[in-house]
Amino acid sequence: MIGWRAAAVGALLAVGTFVPMSAQAAVPVACAELQAKYPDWKGKTLVNAINPHTPGYESIDPKDPNKYIGFDIDLGEQIGECLGFKLTYKAVTFAALLTTLASGQADIVISDIYATEERAKAADFITYSKVFDGVLVAKGNPKKITGINTSLCGTAAAENTGYVEVPLIQALGPECKKEGKAEPTIQLYDNNANCIQAILAGRADTYINDVNTVDNAVKAYPDKLEKAVAVTIPYQVGIAVPKDKSKFRDAVKAALTEIYKSGDQLALLKKWKLDPENLMEPGLLTVK
Repeated sequence: MIGWRAAAVGALLAVGTFVPMSAQAAVPVACAELQAKYPDWKGKTLVNAINPHTPGYESIDPKDPNKYIGFDIDLGEQIGECLGFKLTYKAVTFAALLTTLASGQADIVISDIYATEERAKAADFITYSKVFDGVLVAKGNPKKITGINTSLCGTAAAENTGYVEVPLIQALGPECKKEGKAEPTIQLYDNNANCIQAILAGRADTYINDVNTVDNAVKAYPDKLEKAVAVTIPYQVGIAVPKDKSKFRDAVKAALTEIYKSGDQLALLKKWKLDPENLMEPGLLTVK
């Protein structure tokens, strides 16, 4: 974790010695205890299914196309270090994250996925981040969109297949009809980048997703895009694990709790320029 890594790195730099990351420091006592309590995964290599198109969370390293970087990548690797396992990655579409997990092709999903009651029917979730959505629009907000409300009537929204925002937008249909307006239409894409490109190309009017993702899009295209508003939706971001692996779920939650208590989770949010307000103590969402 960052705290104990930093202490080791400081000491090594003081004497001008380089030591690989894996040998920089002894495992913290709390993590050593967790490895003793949950020995089944120590020394193993597990697969994390990700949709690597959300800069800040998980994306392809621009310096090395064979690597992934971001908050979720670092967080997952810290969980692995605490429990003694390593992670490899399987890149899939967002809609395929949970099916990849359920089919046994992945052991865990750490990929900015919102934990919902419906998704919890397919996997157990360890929640770790609050959710604030941003409403991305073209510069000047020509359609005057003000949130997930009837200002979306008659507009086209670009969204990822499987995103929780899709049914929220669809649910506006009856309200739009009452006001004598057209229902909003939805264009479905496989990743965030394609949704953003739909607005840039004029095919879509808005893209609603995690506020940090929206903010990063505005930073990338400040002359073409803007955030109309930020909205709160009743979900949390979670780590998905198979429903029949309750012991693994408990181990991941325990390790994540140590990372949270140490301050390392907050440090990672700051490292990746994500809002510290997203920080929350780990919890569970399970549905039988």
